Amino acid sequence: MQYLIYVVLAAGAFFVGYLVRWKMVSSQIESAEKRADKIVSEAKTKEKELLLKAQDKALKIIEEAKVEEKRRRNEVNNLQNRLEQRESAFSKRLLELQEKQQDLYDRVNKVEEAKEKIKQIKQEQFSKLQKIAGMNKEEAREALLKNVESESKEDLLARVRKLENQADEEFEEKARELIASSMQRIVSSYTPEISTTNVDLPSDEMKGRVIGREGRNIKVIEQLAGVEIIVDDTPNVITISAFSPIRRHVAKRALDALIKDGRIHPTKIEEAIEKAKKELAIDIKKAGEEAVYEIGVTGFDTKLVQILGRLKYRTSYGQNALRHSVEVAHLAGLLAEELGASVPLAKKAGLLHDIGKAVDHEVQGTHPEIGRDIAKKFGLSQEVINPIETHHDDHPKDLVSVVVKVADAISAARPGVRNDTYERYLQRLEELENLATSFEGVDKSYALQAGREVRVFVRSDEIDDLNAHKLASNIAKKIEEELKYPGEIKVNVIREMRVTEYAR
Repeated sequence: MQYLIYVVLAAGAFFVGYLVRWKMVSSQIESAEKRADKIVSEAKTKEKELLLKAQDKALKIIEEAKVEEKRRRNEVNNLQNRLEQRESAFSKRLLELQEKQQDLYDRVNKVEEAKEKIKQIKQEQFSKLQKIAGMNKEEAREALLKNVESESKEDLLARVRKLENQADEEFEEKARELIASSMQRIVSSYTPEISTTNVDLPSDEMKGRVIGREGRNIKVIEQLAGVEIIVDDTPNVITISAFSPIRRHVAKRALDALIKDGRIHPTKIEEAIEKAKKELAIDIKKAGEEAVYEIGVTGFDTKLVQILGRLKYRTSYGQNALRHSVEVAHLAGLLAEELGASVPLAKKAGLLHDIGKAVDHEVQGTHPEIGRDIAKKFGLSQEVINPIETHHDDHPKDLVSVVVKVADAISAARPGVRNDTYERYLQRLEELENLATSFEGVDKSYALQAGREVRVFVRSDEIDDLNAHKLASNIAKKIEEELKYPGEIKVNVIREMRVTEYAR
């Protein structure tokens, strides 16, 4: 019985719990539905607000577009109105111009008619005068001129003489002022060229090393560089003698390098001389570039500038040819400025007027002819070629040629610039070398000891020992026949055979 009561109580408690749980769940469901309805309601409200805002914005954009379209339409209308007004004005102006043109044509026709009438009247008057005088127009003019000439002949001659004398005096005075002004504006130093160069030695012991065993080192230097090495009692100095500045500079550079290195033997000497020749080529190019830069001209080919630089080692009557060319360029520019000629053209022609001297010992012909050919080869204009070709002629072709000729004469005529004796000395040495080189089989020839000796190096594969003796005799005979020289000249023919092999 007690057990049954517990079961009933448990069932009642379960039922009561179920009712309470169902009540709570129902309440939560009802609450959730209310919140959902509220959220849906709020969403619909926001949607309506957004739609209203979007409609307002769209209406605003449409209104703004209508306003902008109206503004642009007004601008287009205004522009069209202005174009119509301009077109109307242009048509009106065109009509006015046409009327004026027609008026001018009418006036021109009237003037031509008046000219014809005047011409007819003149012809009628001449005809009447000829009938009255009994002479035609030419006869009357001739008679009048003869009458005036006979009456005024003495006066005219005196007047002409006076004007000629006055003009000559004025022109001469003007020329003197012009030349003096140009010479005063150019101040250049002059250093006379000499034919020897000294090489300083660290000690007298170095002389023996330069000479070498049985003089072999000096012989190699003299043979390869074409100079004469003079070793005397002067302490710590040896002298290089040669009339060619290029040979002297090559020998000096090579000796300086050998003395600094300390190893002096034939192989090192050959290397040093080859290196010195390359360095001298660079120096020649630099000298040409500096000359072009100093004058301020442009447009020269690099090879032409290098040829110009060779003038640094060329003299004319003792005057350095490159400095002379630069000075002529400056003078030509000043004279051209005073005379109204082209200053750049005058400077360019003045700088290149002696370019032929850079290679005149290698090419046949006078240096003006060689210079002309060089200028043509590098495509220079005829205005530059004319002064180069005619700077020694009596009849220059144009004003720039006259300017360059005068500038050349001024530069060469300055006191102390040129030395005839020195130039004749160099010319004699060059003639001696050229004569020896003219024989077949001769490789190189060098004039030494102020022209008292000429050393001739022959190609061993073309000249044997017997022919070397004959060649020395033939050269000596030709020197006696063609050259003028004091004392005697020693002809020294050198034949050398070199065989080279490499041990690998």
